[in-house]
Amino acid sequence: MEPITEHYRRLERLYHVAKIQEFYSDSTIEVSHERTEITLPVAPKFFHGAQAIHGSVYFKLLDDAAYFAVASLVRDVFIVTSSFQLNLVRPVSSGTLHAIGTVRSKSRNLYVAEARLLNEKGKEVAFGTGQFMRTTQLLENLNGYA
Repeated sequence: MEPITEHYRRLERLYHVAKIQEFYSDSTIEVSHERTEITLPVAPKFFHGAQAIHGSVYFKLLDDAAYFAVASLVRDVFIVTSSFQLNLVRPVSSGTLHAIGTVRSKSRNLYVAEARLLNEKGKEVAFGTGQFMRTTQLLENLNGYA
């Protein structure tokens, strides 16, 4: 496997081994160059009191999609979200959610990425833009990446 493709697969493993993923265990992720796609089947455990997906789930999917799109470019250190602007467009109570993250701009230490969240009919239900920055924590030292 080419080194860059191996980096993408390692990022996918890193996503799946995070403790938070125990709650989102049915999600899938596919990382490629400056792009990430995540899917999540809708389940009642994600609902707020009005029986639709809670906004925190929208954020998680959008942030992760944008984050891993940026991470596809950074092969040495862990990155973190420094800010994220979230826009909720419509409620979802069934089907599958599909998040697509892409890189918008990059500099030495700051990256900007956007993400769209679609329902199973391809209709946009949320979108967001995040800023991400490098840390000093080496990827090779992280459980799931190495």
